[in-house]
Amino acid sequence: MSGPEAARRPTADVADRAATGFTEAYGEPPVGRWAAPGRANLIGEHTDYNDGFVLPFALPLRTVVAAAPHPDGTWRVCSELSGETIGFGADEVAEPGRVTDWGAYVAGVVWALREAGHAVPGARLAIASDVPLGAGLSSSAALEAAVLTALVDLGGLDLPAERQPRLAQRAENGYVGAPTGIMDQSAVIRCRAGHALFLDCRDESIEHVPFDLDAAGLAVLVVDSRAPHRHADGEYAARRGSCERAAGLLGVAALRDVPAQGLDDALARLDEEETRRRVRHVVTENQRVLDTVALLRAGRVREIGPLLTASHASMRDDFEITVPEVDTAVEAALAAGALGARMTGGGFGGCVLALVDAERADAVAAAVTAAYAERGFPAPGHVTVLPGPGATRLD
Repeated sequence: MSGPEAARRPTADVADRAATGFTEAYGEPPVGRWAAPGRANLIGEHTDYNDGFVLPFALPLRTVVAAAPHPDGTWRVCSELSGETIGFGADEVAEPGRVTDWGAYVAGVVWALREAGHAVPGARLAIASDVPLGAGLSSSAALEAAVLTALVDLGGLDLPAERQPRLAQRAENGYVGAPTGIMDQSAVIRCRAGHALFLDCRDESIEHVPFDLDAAGLAVLVVDSRAPHRHADGEYAARRGSCERAAGLLGVAALRDVPAQGLDDALARLDEEETRRRVRHVVTENQRVLDTVALLRAGRVREIGPLLTASHASMRDDFEITVPEVDTAVEAALAAGALGARMTGGGFGGCVLALVDAERADAVAAAVTAAYAERGFPAPGHVTVLPGPGATRLD
């Protein structure tokens, strides 16, 4: 799937595809189906590894795993995305790197469960997904969470929801080798419909903050910029290193400990202009998350738009992680009447979120598409969403 517009099919349809794929692969129906969503971060970018605050919400786009026990104690997995069926046993699971490509996310969950002392049941799995790949909407976390939820149920494992995000993160960090933070796994597992998840990345405490767009006559337009991720890995590492060095120079454990009211004093203690810009983004972005949460708690959802737009300007000017495609999408959405818009995700590509009046969503999307055509960019993808639930068993 190349973009969110390819993921308009409802959850029931993707669930049916998973069940059909299971039956075709294994000759009998599954015993159940488990789903986990993609996620979008409403606000709070590059704050997670600075021990700060984030505010993601679950998308209605989902990955579904149909599953049944495998009596020989091994694992077999088929995926509609690749058309492959793979198998692995305890030996492959025991060594990170033995299972590669998309299968590593499945094997990584088994590995992390076993490392945590759980007796993981052998299983046959079939995967179907409407979460677009490579768009920054956490397709990998959705896969991990759907597999994890299925294996926990199949094995009757004692693993409450509050402990599951850390285990899923361990799978991605320790087996797949991707240095992700805790936000994605927390969002896809613990989000609630109609809410955003206010997550403190230092102590991992959460609050379900009302984000009832439907009642307010609003929606979020997700635009896939179709921008290739340019040097994302190296640039991400550079930003993280800059933040860690700045925290050391300022004598704090993390930039989260620099209060907004003390920002000017902190910046005056730093010699490099680039470092000052990085610090300014993180400190002001944390405050924007707190301000957004306060507005949502008060039911003033329409008023968060300027905070989203300010977040984008900070990512563009201070953290320098946007690209022309995402800037064009934000500018066009705002010009067409969006209440606020920002890039979401790590940067250098990915998606843009625009808070829009629900009845204006199509018009805003059309304006973004027209702006892309004027700039000679490939046409963007788009989908209009409301906050959905986290990982769950469907049947």
